[in-house]
Amino acid sequence: MVKLPILNDMGYYEMRLESIGGFGANLCGKLLGEIGAMSLGLNAAAFSSYGSEKRGSPVKSFIRFCEADRELRINSPVEEPHLLALFHDRMVHNSSAVKGINENTTVIINTADKDISLYCKRLFTIDCEKIAMETKSRINMIMLGAIIKASGFIPLATAEDMVLKTLGKKYPDVLKQNLDGLREGFSKIVEKIPSENGQKLEDTGKVKRVFWGYKTAPAGGVNYLIGSTAANDLSASREGYFPLFHPEKCIHCGLCDTTCPDMVFRFEEGEYKGRKVMKNQGLDYHYCKGCLRCVKVCPTAALTAEIERDFKKKPHFIRTKGLIAEEIDYKAEGSSGYVTSEAYLDEQRVDGGLL
Repeated sequence: MVKLPILNDMGYYEMRLESIGGFGANLCGKLLGEIGAMSLGLNAAAFSSYGSEKRGSPVKSFIRFCEADRELRINSPVEEPHLLALFHDRMVHNSSAVKGINENTTVIINTADKDISLYCKRLFTIDCEKIAMETKSRINMIMLGAIIKASGFIPLATAEDMVLKTLGKKYPDVLKQNLDGLREGFSKIVEKIPSENGQKLEDTGKVKRVFWGYKTAPAGGVNYLIGSTAANDLSASREGYFPLFHPEKCIHCGLCDTTCPDMVFRFEEGEYKGRKVMKNQGLDYHYCKGCLRCVKVCPTAALTAEIERDFKKKPHFIRTKGLIAEEIDYKAEGSSGYVTSEAYLDEQRVDGGLL
């Protein structure tokens, strides 16, 4: 039986995984719980919190460990984790995702940004997208390897054994890729040196906190941050590839818009081959989750699957204008503009993390 590191007042060691649908954080949390209970001789609990099971929607996974001689009866969300894993670096600017970070928290961030900084006890980074593309593995397996390395008390061999027993039986065809991703995550995690001058969320100016009360709440208690509106930012859902628009090849058939689950394509009145049509203006990548359905359905190769990091250092800020992928600062550009469909052209981006 292993010895747990620092515990909270209740005698528990707690983890929280912050992710989005499609990255596999729920399975990652379950595997961590099973490793603790079945391999390490600990009492363990693992459960997740999410809404619709849709790619791009928020997902939180909670894991608790305690010594075998202590009962584990609590099943509430983890508020102040000993270890926090952010499955995408955009979550650094999300107040809900980084809630509870303190001087005792170890943070792991999936990012390619070598200069990222955060105030915490220990800070680790891992470029999961690059590793996933090299190993053909899933991001959750890479993050699992990084988490067990950063935890300091979970041996790699126990995680390998659990992956063999669980995923090996259900998905034998991808077992090698899963194990490769696990090992690469364990070996390629990089420890940063956090300092008190590291980014604190309250100081970034990127998060707009609204505290509703009886004097300030909207009439009727309306929630302005509805789950499926133009406020959504799905850019963090992409896993290395994105559809690049080539307007000179486009015949404006609208098949891409028909197949797109998130209405990312923008159309304006125009002329094509001497007749008036609704001309495709390309994608708004703020809402594109990288499913690449549009690439498959396009009859003229006006959309191609490209490696996102090859185009910009901050790919979640790119949109196509002509043949040029340009980096756009949302604040400099303004928060309004074309969204994706005629029904939403006048919608404002109201997400507090963007205004």
